[in-house]
Amino acid sequence: MQRDCTKERFPVIHDKASQPDPDAMTDYDDILISIRRIMRAIDLQSKRLVKQSGLTAPQLVVMQSLRKAGKASPTLVAKDVALSQATITSILDRLEKAKLVRRERSETDKRIVYACLTEEGQRRLEEAPELLQAGFLRQYRQLADWERAMLESSLKRIAAMMDAEDLDASPILDIGDIDKVN
Repeated sequence: MQRDCTKERFPVIHDKASQPDPDAMTDYDDILISIRRIMRAIDLQSKRLVKQSGLTAPQLVVMQSLRKAGKASPTLVAKDVALSQATITSILDRLEKAKLVRRERSETDKRIVYACLTEEGQRRLEEAPELLQAGFLRQYRQLADWERAMLESSLKRIAAMMDAEDLDASPILDIGDIDKVN
């Protein structure tokens, strides 16, 4: 004998105390607002960088890497800044076109090309405003070890919840199209 499910009735409890207030903020609203604030801070700093220096955050990070190394191959720069070699090559092309970077072939192995900052590149890098992550790092380093571990764990969990843990990302705080080439 088959039962007709449509005839079964379950009691509906109308307990106002157990129903959420649709106007009340929830804890996940606070988290989403915080994520939006972080994205907005990155956006504003990126726009400020471009306006003041004419350079994007990834371009500045590549230039900082070159200043630190003196001269470096695109492979070394890519490893240093955690970006793909193709992205580094594109960034170096733009920086070279702007006469901020110079490329030179190795004297010992002509297959190897090194990049280094020009005098103009050095000057522009010194005049550029601080990257957002520099201010963040200063404050982050002042946190206790347990606070840093908690932040890292929480943010990794949020990235996983947003299905973002497998996205290619570097520690450069920048916004825009994920496939954008700088």
